Amino acid sequence: MKAIVTGAANGIGRATVLRLAQAKTASFVLVDMAAEPLERLAAELRQNGHQVDTLVGDVSDRTVPEKAVDLARAAMAGVDVIVSNAGTFSSGPLKDTSVEDFDYLFAVNTRTTWLLGKAAHPMLKASRGCIVATASIAGIDPQPPYGSYSASKAALIMLVRQMANEWGPDGIRCNCVSPGPTVTGRTAAFYQNKVATADREAKIPLRRIGASEDIANAIAFLASPEAAYISGANLIVDGALGTTMLPGFASYTV
Repeated sequence: MKAIVTGAANGIGRATVLRLAQAKTASFVLVDMAAEPLERLAAELRQNGHQVDTLVGDVSDRTVPEKAVDLARAAMAGVDVIVSNAGTFSSGPLKDTSVEDFDYLFAVNTRTTWLLGKAAHPMLKASRGCIVATASIAGIDPQPPYGSYSASKAALIMLVRQMANEWGPDGIRCNCVSPGPTVTGRTAAFYQNKVATADREAKIPLRRIGASEDIANAIAFLASPEAAYISGANLIVDGALGTTMLPGFASYTV
């Protein structure tokens, strides 16, 4: 497996890389803004025999996804899997959102997946590869505090469906995973509050907060040969929270 993973240094991205690395022949191009944890992860993988190249950059810069694909072409001579996981979060009502914040959210959360797929299309066609993007259940149901974040994730889900439709004849599969409440590096501090965590768990039918590894397992499945006939899907990984129809549970994606 030859994989590009963005947002690879921490949380869901890191867990996904380690999950994909269970395939001993896996090689990687890893992308993140956080240089030190990215290099620590790369060093760990290299010690276990994996070929790893890294790219430090902000995917809101339109050249960074293209550079990641160019690096994969040079270092791995192709790509089988793209995990477009890099994302950013912002809260606030739409009436108070600046144009700059709105554009930044869409550049990171939506446009990156298109740029990666567009640049890598010839290699993905050659390998009959796949793209898996990390969306969110906030992209399915609107939540009052999330404004342009929810919109950017909804757009991502539709973008992936459109890519699946257009690129399916080329043998390229495109899917999303939409996490619900998940413990990551960004949310860990919140979930140290036992009262708040218990309140959230009580609202989730499976009665627990998701782990990064739960999302990584879903991503790895969609990237695997076992999912060879799955494309255009949005796999919801939320402990069945979405079945409870909680319009007032405004911050359930944290």
